[in-house]
Amino acid sequence: MNNEPKNIARGLTLGLSAYLIWGSFPVIIRMLGFASPWEIVVWRIIFGLAAGAVFISFGKSWRTFAKVFSDRKLMRWIALSSVMIMINWTVYVYGVSIGHVVESSLGYFINPLVTIVLAVFFLGERLRALQWVAVGFGAIAVIILTFDYGRLPWIALSLAVSFGFYGLAKNKMSGGVSALHSYTIETVLLAPVAIAMLVWVGFNGPIAFVTHGWLAASGLAMYGVLTAVPLILFGVAAKHLPLSWVGFMQYLTPSIQFMLALVVFHEAMPATRWLGFVLVWCGLGILSVDMIRRSRSR
Repeated sequence: MNNEPKNIARGLTLGLSAYLIWGSFPVIIRMLGFASPWEIVVWRIIFGLAAGAVFISFGKSWRTFAKVFSDRKLMRWIALSSVMIMINWTVYVYGVSIGHVVESSLGYFINPLVTIVLAVFFLGERLRALQWVAVGFGAIAVIILTFDYGRLPWIALSLAVSFGFYGLAKNKMSGGVSALHSYTIETVLLAPVAIAMLVWVGFNGPIAFVTHGWLAASGLAMYGVLTAVPLILFGVAAKHLPLSWVGFMQYLTPSIQFMLALVVFHEAMPATRWLGFVLVWCGLGILSVDMIRRSRSR
């Protein structure tokens, strides 16, 4: 597999499919509105774990999967990634459920800016001049959006920071575990939390999975499976595409979600909010220019 020749067409097809699935999540979450955000997260974890197990069985890699548990250093980083992705999933589902799709998309737009700041503090990297300018645009945007919302855009910041630390943990794993295996172990570690959340949901009302019929239960299960599928598609796509292409494609998901918020969900976008988003997009543009220049110099 390591010697498999690159296939740009295949990489683009699988990569775009992954990002389109991720981009469609707001629509899916709204369709699952009969269940509470907490229950949606519960079944996302449980059926995501089931999907991961199926994929591992299909690839006959259980022995490799089991070896990961004996690597304490690796397991510490997987534990951190588990906590971060739990925060990310919970905040995201909650944000979309209460009608804050625009703010949720903002979190993934500013994530690249947060990521390079984390690289300075935790990986000892030095920012280049254009990167500092990009981060500055992002900081100003957050200040403007705070005034616009009348509060810190905590949903966006929580998503950006949690996913930033999730990426940091993945970086620290240094290729010691595959994306599928790390994802499955994360859901294994989160399974007890999901069960506790399900008990809490049951104490506070009916469990939608068992009270809304088989179609509703299938929808909740499918969302869990769809959590794992794009991860696998993206993992294969990344092997066939240049890194710069992958970097640009990451903006597809928040762009799709932003358009859904405006066109489908008709969320408000006052002038001040537009200004904040434009500043973020300017920062991302500067970041992209810097990435292209550095790629050419190499």
